[in-house]
Amino acid sequence: MLDIKMFRDHADIVRADHDKRGIAHDNIDEVIRLDDAWKKARYDADQLRRSRNQAARGIAEAKKSGNDEEADKILAQVATLGAQIDELGVESDNLIKTRDTLRMKIPNILHASVPIGDDEGGNTEHSKHGEKQKFSFSPKTHNELVEQNNWVDLPRAAKIAGSRFYFLKGDLARMELALQQYAIDFLTSRDYTLVQPPVMMNRKAYEGVTDLDDFETVMYNVQPEGFYTIATSEHPLTAMFMDEVIEPSMLPLRMVGVSPCFRREVGAHGQSDKGIWRVHQFTKIEQIIISKPEDSWGLHEELLTNCVELWNSLDLHYEIVNICTGDMGTVAAKKYDLEAWLPGVESYKEVVSCSNCTDYQANRLRMRYRTADGNEAVHTLNSTAVATSRALVAIIEQNQMEDGLVQIPSVLQPYMHNQTVLQSCNW
Repeated sequence: MLDIKMFRDHADIVRADHDKRGIAHDNIDEVIRLDDAWKKARYDADQLRRSRNQAARGIAEAKKSGNDEEADKILAQVATLGAQIDELGVESDNLIKTRDTLRMKIPNILHASVPIGDDEGGNTEHSKHGEKQKFSFSPKTHNELVEQNNWVDLPRAAKIAGSRFYFLKGDLARMELALQQYAIDFLTSRDYTLVQPPVMMNRKAYEGVTDLDDFETVMYNVQPEGFYTIATSEHPLTAMFMDEVIEPSMLPLRMVGVSPCFRREVGAHGQSDKGIWRVHQFTKIEQIIISKPEDSWGLHEELLTNCVELWNSLDLHYEIVNICTGDMGTVAAKKYDLEAWLPGVESYKEVVSCSNCTDYQANRLRMRYRTADGNEAVHTLNSTAVATSRALVAIIEQNQMEDGLVQIPSVLQPYMHNQTVLQSCNW
């Protein structure tokens, strides 16, 4: 959430950002009103405490001089001060709770370079990479390829777990593991520390990293324990230092996380989202950086560079788009998406999101670092490196051969005993 000082000292900036997003100012005005009321309740309580302290001294002096009548008079005058102070304390607590609940719904301040647009149609092209493959045959979709080669079993997974779960088999399962290890090796060679996070989080931590109003319907809620299964390792890794003051010598913290991810993916989706494209469980290799504010925009570009060089090494064709105001969520200040070309459906589909969340998550998580002027909020950044199920789709569609088999990217071959082609599973 935004620092309360933004509402007190720079409300014009918050309002201007809402104008970019096409959002009314009502919530901003209400946060300011609640904050003013909270400050007044605190001031009034302090004044009453001062009066009570003065009265206590007056009573002591009256009793010391033997003037019990004066002492009783003062006591009668201040008899209700304690109750009034308690009432103001309750009012103050309610005001700040309501204020901060509303403050958590107000989105981050967008970077000036974010394009203006009503929806995804307003996203702008940042760059294109690689070349579209030219096929001498009509390319198949990944659904057709995995079915032809028995690499995925959807019906049997649905039988035991429901739709959008799958068994991954044979060489495609081996390439999924190769892809994980390759991405981890790629990033650890760049001084990113490998971290495997827990796959469940409590509500307090989850409210720190995302807008649960938007995200709660996507996640699985584990009851009665009150945990959520993680939708991405970004969430536990970002919340790792919740309620802590980080030593500046540790920054920037660069992490590469690997974890299973769980998403309900409710709602209707298109034909191209079937198969293993949009599923309830998948593995993701994630980049996370926690940094000083002055470093975060340069580090955002570093995350994107890592993605570009990783996906270039897989010899795939894709584009990078700059996400516009109308397609931006609550948390990020700027976001790039990497969209891979899927020749089977002749469209680009998102495989990577790369975001700078500035101090928005850190304010929610109460995550600070030491400075000469006191503790300040860090900045948090995240980017997919590889969501393996979607990367597999891009690889098999772009590397398919006329017989339906698939060439293995050269960088993955050493992880598969130098095998060059994915062979069909025989059952």
